[in-house]
Amino acid sequence: MSASLLTPERRAVLSRRSLWLAYATAGYNLLEGLVAIAAGAAASSTALIGFGLDSFVEVSSAAVLIWQFRSRVPEDRERLALRLIGASFFALAAWVTFDAVRSLLAGGDADASPVGIGLAVASLLVMPLLVAAKRRTGRELGSATVMADSTQTMLCTYLSAVLLVGLILNAAWGWSWADPIAALVIAAVAVKEGVEAWRGEHCDDCAPLPAVDATGESPGCADGCCTDRNA
Repeated sequence: MSASLLTPERRAVLSRRSLWLAYATAGYNLLEGLVAIAAGAAASSTALIGFGLDSFVEVSSAAVLIWQFRSRVPEDRERLALRLIGASFFALAAWVTFDAVRSLLAGGDADASPVGIGLAVASLLVMPLLVAAKRRTGRELGSATVMADSTQTMLCTYLSAVLLVGLILNAAWGWSWADPIAALVIAAVAVKEGVEAWRGEHCDDCAPLPAVDATGESPGCADGCCTDRNA
């Protein structure tokens, strides 16, 4: 169903769902970040500490969604919310790059961290569920910010996989360089997604309106999802 054809009742349901998904994301990532930093400090693992700080970036993205959907008219906050999420992508990329380069240059050996491995596995189970729920909701609602936030959550899923591989390789064979190399790739993707969010270019995932309207013209995107692209 096109976002413009949603009944007010259905739009209200989807807005509430977006809000609760943001609360769930913020709560989980806050706990994840605290555990990761504590485990990282215990094991002298820059990867784990960096992962914990990345979790707080994800909390900031969820906070933007909470701020937007607590408004009576969430669409009025769409443009600024996209810019704020874009900024959180840039913050994520900046920290991951800094931490990866520092890890490569320092060449320090971290201790094995069973807690860190367990945390990464838990995140790989939880994050994809949040991503799927956000994308279903964002597509039906026609919300670029929900779609952008789902991408932020997906990037954190990738970072969880990177962390898991790095911790296992370090524990098994002492390959401490594997994690920062892969993290640099994730940072590059984060920059790309940040630019798209800043420009409002998440409309490819939004539901389009019918190809031709009553005037014979193509209206384009379903709602304000694409307005930033043309602004």
